[in-house]
This record gives sequence, C-alpha cells and structure tokens, in this order.
Amino acid sequence: MEFQELDRDGHVVLAPHGRLNLVSAPPLRARIGDLIADGRTRIVVDLGAVESVDSSGLGALIGCLKAAREHGGDLRIAAAGEQVRAVLRLTNLDRILAPYDSAEEAGREW
Repeated sequence: MEFQELDRDGHVVLAPHGRLNLVSAPPLRARIGDLIADGRTRIVVDLGAVESVDSSGLGALIGCLKAAREHGGDLRIAAAGEQVRAVLRLTNLDRILAPYDSAEEAGREW
C-alpha cells in the first residue's frame, strides 16, 4: 500500500491510496506502529483516496487506535468516502472511529 505522510503541528497525517484490505492493511499497521514506537502517538488517517475497506482494514485501524491510546495518544480518521462510511455504520465502528470531514478538522482538536 502506498501512502503519503505529513508532519503537522503535534500530529502525523497518513493518507493511504487504494483499497484498505487484507493485503494493504499490514503495511499501514506497521507504519503506524513505528510512529507510536517513536513517540508520535497523535495520528490522523486521511481516507480520502481509499476506495474501499474490508474487515482486515477495519481491524488494522482499531488495533492502531488501541495502540495509540495505550501510549497516551489517539488515532482519528478523516475524509472517508461513502463506502467506508457505510461499512463503519454497518459495523457500529463509527461510534469508536468517528470520521472527521477533513484531516485538518481532525488535527484541530488536539
């Protein structure tokens, strides 16, 4: 999975491209794990260029959210498309991973 990474004031924005699934979730999870290990625990995942997400992608996001919170940080998602929002609603994960409209909005809260 390809993704862009941007450092912002006090947080990191990761922007994956394509599908967040069984194949692409592990590299995203690994990168977020590296960020957390480096003490960068405030992370925004910009899903604007993600076409779809499956259970593996959701699992990766939830696992990374848990890891960030265990280290005193947080993980937020932003710019999720309709397919991703629908999956979040169907699984009730939108209560845990409430999507922000933009990465800027998600980062403003810190």
